[in-house]
Amino acid sequence: MSFIKSKKFLVSITACAVFLSTGCLQNMANSNFSPINNFNENKINSDSDGVVALKEVFDSSVEKIPTLSAVGYAVVSSQPGRTDAQKRLMAIRSARMAAMRELAEQIHGIQVDSNTTVIDLMVQNDTFRAVVKGIIRGAKTVRINPTGVDTYETVLEIDKDMMLMMLKSARRT
Repeated sequence: MSFIKSKKFLVSITACAVFLSTGCLQNMANSNFSPINNFNENKINSDSDGVVALKEVFDSSVEKIPTLSAVGYAVVSSQPGRTDAQKRLMAIRSARMAAMRELAEQIHGIQVDSNTTVIDLMVQNDTFRAVVKGIIRGAKTVRINPTGVDTYETVLEIDKDMMLMMLKSARRT
């Protein structure tokens, strides 16, 4: 008796699923659905270097160009150097480079590669690698501050004027 009930239940679920999916497909076919973001694949080439990540900014008007800012941190004690003063200067330089990297991530994007090994349905090894590649021009140092006893913070910024200059040079090429 339970076999017959379960069979009827499965038949009714299948019928409902077919009925609902047919109606949804007809509604989608008759609708005026158009995607909001229309990207031209000929204009965007994911393999090219340069300022591809700023495609939206390049196509926008001057009022929409943002001021980009980035923050970098570095620890003094882990820096190479013979004296504390040398280590402090190296930490400031490292913090500046970390901020430059963050600016490059914002402008050019970041490439992420990953690899996962699964054996017997269990993850054995999971690795990630991030690569940032790009040129940063016109970054201004906003501030360099010691944060805590052993860390420095550097804030960099690329203003609207520099972004507009980059926009004009990218449009020429």
